[in-house]
Amino acid sequence: MKKAIFMDFYGTVVFEDGEVIEQVTNEILDTGKADNASGIASYWWREFQNDFMNSYGENFQTQRALEHQSLEKTIRHFNSTADAKRMSDMMFDYWMKPPIFEEAKEFFEQSPVPIYIVSNIDRGDILKAIKYHGLNPEGVFTSEDARSYKPRRELFEMALEKTGLNPDEVIHIGDSLSSDVAGAGSVGIDAIWVNRAGKEIPKGVKAVSNLLEALKALS
Repeated sequence: MKKAIFMDFYGTVVFEDGEVIEQVTNEILDTGKADNASGIASYWWREFQNDFMNSYGENFQTQRALEHQSLEKTIRHFNSTADAKRMSDMMFDYWMKPPIFEEAKEFFEQSPVPIYIVSNIDRGDILKAIKYHGLNPEGVFTSEDARSYKPRRELFEMALEKTGLNPDEVIHIGDSLSSDVAGAGSVGIDAIWVNRAGKEIPKGVKAVSNLLEALKALS
């Protein structure tokens, strides 16, 4: 029996911001020079990932900063007249009040062990989202605290240090194979992949389709 759960938040407990991203890319398409929205989304994602992967330690930047600057680059690249600040604010507003997955509150209520949120989102935003949904995790650890993003080790190592737990005493639950499963595995923490889309499950990965299945797996 594990002593605690480390848990991702966006995409695991609450929905990702896919609808907002679709609105943003469509607006850039309408006000700029691009063939389709998917090309805009791909370019934006590459720009964000490039900045994201280099953001740690002295070079760390918050999610808000990374999203805004990658969006500005995307707007310029496609010669769009869209307002980067207004569209960034749409995303930030979403992060603070995201819709929650139907079974998430039941998972928190029924968990046999303490739950600690381990998230790449900025601390202020995720605390507001947690309060908005009335959730009561035992603790919250963010990339902003560790000055490093999953799947790098630092955030997981900080969570272990702050809780006083060993890797084998924790299970990490998340929706990303790279950030959550591989990231947790890099410090020796077992992980459960929340595979809501029914994707092919890699060999050796423990997967569930929702959080209630994860709850059963903990029993």
